[in-house]
Amino acid sequence: MRTLRQTIYLPNLGYPLEKIAPLDKILFLDIETTGFTAKSSSIYLIGTAYQEDGKWYVKQWFANNYDEEAEVLSAFFSFARNYTHLIHFNGNNFDLPYLLQKCGQYDLPYRFDSFEGIDIYRRIAPYKAFLRLPNCKQKTLEQFLGIEREDSYSGGELISVYHTYVKTPTDYGLQALALHNADDMKGMLQLLPLLSYYDLLNELPRPKKVQANYYLDMDGNKHQELIMKLNLPTPLPRPLSGTAEGCYFKGEGAEASLRVPLYEEEMKYFYSNYKNYYYLPEEDTAIHKSVASYVDKTRRVQATAKNCYTRKLSSYLPQWDILFQPFFKRKYEDRDIFFELTEEMKKERALFSRYAGHVINMIAESYKQK
Repeated sequence: MRTLRQTIYLPNLGYPLEKIAPLDKILFLDIETTGFTAKSSSIYLIGTAYQEDGKWYVKQWFANNYDEEAEVLSAFFSFARNYTHLIHFNGNNFDLPYLLQKCGQYDLPYRFDSFEGIDIYRRIAPYKAFLRLPNCKQKTLEQFLGIEREDSYSGGELISVYHTYVKTPTDYGLQALALHNADDMKGMLQLLPLLSYYDLLNELPRPKKVQANYYLDMDGNKHQELIMKLNLPTPLPRPLSGTAEGCYFKGEGAEASLRVPLYEEEMKYFYSNYKNYYYLPEEDTAIHKSVASYVDKTRRVQATAKNCYTRKLSSYLPQWDILFQPFFKRKYEDRDIFFELTEEMKKERALFSRYAGHVINMIAESYKQK
């Protein structure tokens, strides 16, 4: 077995990795194998990246032949026990299960239970459509961020290189095998800014300015909208915009703007327990039976689900789940729901933070349907 180590020169990760854990407790992982199934293939290299004394390093354990698998596994797990967080790319689907199966083959007692795992692929894949990505392969994401690679081989092409190396070891073969993995490790570090998009959809932005605005549409009709200027949880490496349901989001760097339709009109609040209400046709409203004794019996009827409501003229914002209650509708059968923007709510920045996150997630989800 060979142990290889080299320094990675990265002036700036582009992502505040310390949000996840102390840097000296984070270990990046990538493995190289001769196939996808542990029982019928070999693991020939385990690569890691870690920080030490303010610098990033790649450390690799390389099997000179097929009989050194157990030695490579033991060396890796012995080194990894000093870390608490394991970051990988699609490792939940491949690297980690493969390593555990190999440990089982050699009766090695190693597990990943003590690690907090972060799979970059799984954090980004749900937002592939929103990011306008054809797929979430590592090289595709690297191209998205403008990252260039040095190696000229794919992982699949290197399988034959390793088989040849086992028969006839050469420095060129070793360098080719190690370089591909080292580039994967460096590429993984350079992909970290992508986690900013995960943060965008999973942490709340901070509103720095909220205001209502009137505008005219193409037909000259007057409309109102809510405009929010936001500070994002983590700066975006590339600008991102999206629109859905009349809402528009645009984010660049650490700031974003969000526009949402604001409706000034009469809407209805529907009571759920309609059997306890009467409907007053002349007043077009429902009242609870406990206070209906003063109403002439000829002027009231048993309420139904469709007419058990009260009406209110106010300002309303749309919501796509019941984020704020009470919620209002225009008609009973409508799927669109709204909440009233009260004067008290206008003073609550935390409310607008929650609402901005809600709208941004709705926009992101809409791209999965396009």
